[in-house]
Amino acid sequence: MAASAAQVLPQGAGWAVVVGLAIGFSVVMIFITWMQERYTGISAKNNDEFASASRSVKTGLIAAGIVSAWTWAATLLQSSAVAFRYGISGPLWYACGATVQVLAFAMVAVKLKQNAPGASTFLQVIKARWGAGAHLMVMFFALVTNMLVGIMLVLGGSGTVHQLTGMPILGSIFLTPLGVAIYTLTGGMRATLLADYSHTVVLIVLLFVFAFTVYTPALSDLIGSPSRMVELLAQAAPVEGNAAGSYLTVRSRSGFIFGLINIIGNCGTIFLDQSYHQRGIASQVSTASKAFILGGLAWTAIPLTIASTLGLAARALYGQSDAMAVLTDSEISAGLPAPAAAVALLGKSGAAAMLCLLYLAVTSATSAQLIAVSSIFAFDIFALFKKEPSKRATFIASHVAVPVWALILGCLSTGFNYAGVGMGSLYVWLGIWVSSAVFPVFAAICWSKANKRSAMIGMPTGLALGVMTWLVTCYKLEGSLTVAHLSADYPVLAGNLVSIIIPTVITIAGSYIWPENYDFEGTRAIGREPARPSSSMHGSPKDETSSSPSGDAKAPLASPERRGSEEEKMQVQDLAFQSEQAKGENPDDLQKSFRMAAYISLPLTFILLVFLPCMMIIKRVWTSSGLAAWISIILLWLFISSGIVVVLPIWESRRALAGILRGIARDVRHPGTGKVERIN
Repeated sequence: MAASAAQVLPQGAGWAVVVGLAIGFSVVMIFITWMQERYTGISAKNNDEFASASRSVKTGLIAAGIVSAWTWAATLLQSSAVAFRYGISGPLWYACGATVQVLAFAMVAVKLKQNAPGASTFLQVIKARWGAGAHLMVMFFALVTNMLVGIMLVLGGSGTVHQLTGMPILGSIFLTPLGVAIYTLTGGMRATLLADYSHTVVLIVLLFVFAFTVYTPALSDLIGSPSRMVELLAQAAPVEGNAAGSYLTVRSRSGFIFGLINIIGNCGTIFLDQSYHQRGIASQVSTASKAFILGGLAWTAIPLTIASTLGLAARALYGQSDAMAVLTDSEISAGLPAPAAAVALLGKSGAAAMLCLLYLAVTSATSAQLIAVSSIFAFDIFALFKKEPSKRATFIASHVAVPVWALILGCLSTGFNYAGVGMGSLYVWLGIWVSSAVFPVFAAICWSKANKRSAMIGMPTGLALGVMTWLVTCYKLEGSLTVAHLSADYPVLAGNLVSIIIPTVITIAGSYIWPENYDFEGTRAIGREPARPSSSMHGSPKDETSSSPSGDAKAPLASPERRGSEEEKMQVQDLAFQSEQAKGENPDDLQKSFRMAAYISLPLTFILLVFLPCMMIIKRVWTSSGLAAWISIILLWLFISSGIVVVLPIWESRRALAGILRGIARDVRHPGTGKVERIN
């Protein structure tokens, strides 16, 4: 018996995706790590390389990693679900409401480089500035963030696999995080970013496929054009709370409420998630802010595209086409309109594409979560019990944490699944539980006047009052505390607003009354080691040219292959030198980078949250020409995004790729000559 009306693939397909892709990615990660070590000399067995890619990753690859880490199951499923419920306002508020945090984080990434260049986690900054008590308090919020995000990823991916293939959901829930743990362990941060890049390429390609299928007559006779979409959505109306009851309006009460909830909740998932701080740490100092701005803008096109295609298609076909599956309220909340629409439009091909798309998104984002938690475990939790752990002990601790956290996610996801709590509910609840720590963390990293006591009072107060407001509002308005009622618009909005506003007000007020005037010298000392003699790696040009292994200044010239190997070794040593020197970047340059991030991200935030929605509500209800123009803008945006996250990383890495290809060529001609000396 089919698990759902959208089940068009056999169970074996589900098992093949969940198990086969995990093994496949593990092989890919092993291969990437081997290539990296052999032809660049950079080893993932180094703590800094495993956790933060030696702090030397360029703009394009960081941007691709941000897009991959921020593309959750909810990005594809929840965005489509709100399009299904509210119409065109849903994609707009989902995309814009989850982009501005990434743009704002560009400023935090620069400040983290400026005020704590040697930190491996943002929690180390909290501990160095405000002590152990604040460190433990913020760690609680950080781990709750990682836990809830991880559960959403697992539940979203498992629900889709179950719907499309009938694979037992319990098996998918446990195998998904454990499979990701296997391939995460085989690489490090750099290998994960490279895998993220490959995921993002596939994601962009499949989004173009779905978009052209929905709106191109030659590819689909169910919809095929914006005008036909408008006709079908008009027949599906009315929807309560929308202007004229239309799905083709941005004037949507429920859509606006969702937008506010989305903005607040995603503040927590960016500022309190170590995976984003980790990408800031992994980036080169000069490119940290650029990477987050470009990554944020590139990501915006992803939920806009899938929600404006599959989300609207699901609503248009629902009840009007036999090909479209009938969905229950819980299935809609779980984000299943998008997979159902893919099946209706493309049959088994659509199901396979959606399965691949979702699993890539889930595995990539889950991998980022596992590495983030492993860093917290190694550098923050393990350090509580062992004051000065060796590098090997820290390395082992970080690796042990990966499968342990994967198992915890599997157990917790099972519990939430049996409790009837789906991805959609967790998504809107998230801000209530974690956003109380957003402003205190921002202040600790960026604001010298921030007061420790006011922040430590604000965080638990905001959490307690936020949860209380949520529960009381739900009981008063809905009459009972069920999962459905707890996910209703007004209770969730009230809880989110209280959770983020109360600690912000307390922290700001206390900091102005009792300012700390902190100089950040304590945070800049994190990870600082005694300077090594410069001659060990970077002697003067004279020394380098006048010395030889035998001490003879007139040593014979090496073969072309040997000279090429030496040139690449020097390039690799230069990369290591850049990694070391990143901790001492010019403060003036960092301040300029911060100002640039502020000058770009703040106006963009205004455009996305105020100007764009105001322009889009001028027309009360959109016509087919308005929808066609909007879809054209989205596809152009997606095309630009592909340039940022697909083309730019290759262009920036062209010299490194050329060096790897030369190494491979030397190995082919003269086996063993292509290997580059490892950098420890």
